[in-house]
Amino acid sequence: MNITRENIDELNAVVKVDIAKEDYAGKVDKILKDYRKNANIPGFRKGHVPMGMVKKQYGQAVLVDEVNKLLQESLNKYLTEEKLDVLGNPLPKEQENFDWESDNYSFEFELGLAPEFEVDLDLKKPVTKYNIVADEKMVNDQIESIQKQYGKLKTKDVVEEGDTVAGTFKNEDEGIEKETTIELENIKGKRNLNKFVGAKVGDTITLKTKGLFEDDHALINHLGIEHDKAHDLDIEVAFTISEINERELADLDQELFDKLFGKDQVKSVTELKEKIKEDAAKQFEQQSDQQLMNDITEALIEATNFELPKEFLQKWIQTVGEKPLTEEEAAEEYEKSEKGLRYQLIEGKVVNDNNLNVDFNDLKAFTTEKIKQQMAQFGQMDPSEKELDDIAARILSNQDEVKRLSEQLMNEKLLKFYKENMKFDEKEVTYEEFVKAIYK
Repeated sequence: MNITRENIDELNAVVKVDIAKEDYAGKVDKILKDYRKNANIPGFRKGHVPMGMVKKQYGQAVLVDEVNKLLQESLNKYLTEEKLDVLGNPLPKEQENFDWESDNYSFEFELGLAPEFEVDLDLKKPVTKYNIVADEKMVNDQIESIQKQYGKLKTKDVVEEGDTVAGTFKNEDEGIEKETTIELENIKGKRNLNKFVGAKVGDTITLKTKGLFEDDHALINHLGIEHDKAHDLDIEVAFTISEINERELADLDQELFDKLFGKDQVKSVTELKEKIKEDAAKQFEQQSDQQLMNDITEALIEATNFELPKEFLQKWIQTVGEKPLTEEEAAEEYEKSEKGLRYQLIEGKVVNDNNLNVDFNDLKAFTTEKIKQQMAQFGQMDPSEKELDDIAARILSNQDEVKRLSEQLMNEKLLKFYKENMKFDEKEVTYEEFVKAIYK
């Protein structure tokens, strides 16, 4: 067997694989002998079928199968040994008048080669790194929410703004009959709210579902309807009031602070506000980091210039799916996926140049930490090492989980590396300002 390569240019090459009879003859003969031993052909005893008949019936199929196996094995080995960084898979070149009756065969494959380039993290225009902080309004809203959650319900006879109203929604035509509890602060529009205010237990009020709640998805829970119906539902429903409650806010005292954070961890409203700000900052950090990673990705793609073997990749895209694509369809798919491919190459370069690879020990430690965090949410604060190891072993025996967790860990490693090695335009914003900035 002989393998040679011709480089067409920096991004394209053709590999030629020459296979001689001696490369495959031994394997083919052995398989045919095994067939002869086990063949059941009428008129012949088992194991006594003439070899000529076996070759005539099975010979070419076995030959083709073995040559193809040998071809794939040798090609993969060659690409590995030569350390060729190929994009997609090798594409076999069509050969006219190919003859399987011949003893020796030649096959040619087109290769798309990954470009050589450098990644410069010192960008001309630094990426914005948002540090999201809780503003006074958010802190106060959170405190009020806590007071409501831990407050007491006081039964009333007449509805006022801010009350909680229990009752039943009905619409016979739509088959709706659902008991529910409504926080009036979630009702949308003064007109709808006024229908509740002044009503008493036993009263029935008629409402339009369109624009009834601040969030249309609330209709799913309150009316018991399917998700797909909620957005465009525009019908009349009757709501019969069964109970009216006013929520008295809990006092901001030491008893409440201890319930929330443990004994004497917070001792004043000022400390409560600081604690809420700290917790909010941790929650916002994940969103900020995700946006930072998105912005770094876009910036590196824009700043890192290199050519791709476009024609080869479009030909490869034509063949790689469940059904072949036309040239036009493949060109369209290439345009959609080009940016993603460029970042894969950039990310691979950063990972390899800076030894950011994920090994098993890293993955096990990462998985164990995730397990501990999840167990803590359910009150298990001090699991044993054996318990953690057993759970981690079960998770890491699932290849889909290994892939998912490896991607998460690699993403964390990359983000940490970027934070340590790139300059950013840091900007402190409220959550509302952050949302406006990224969706502008």
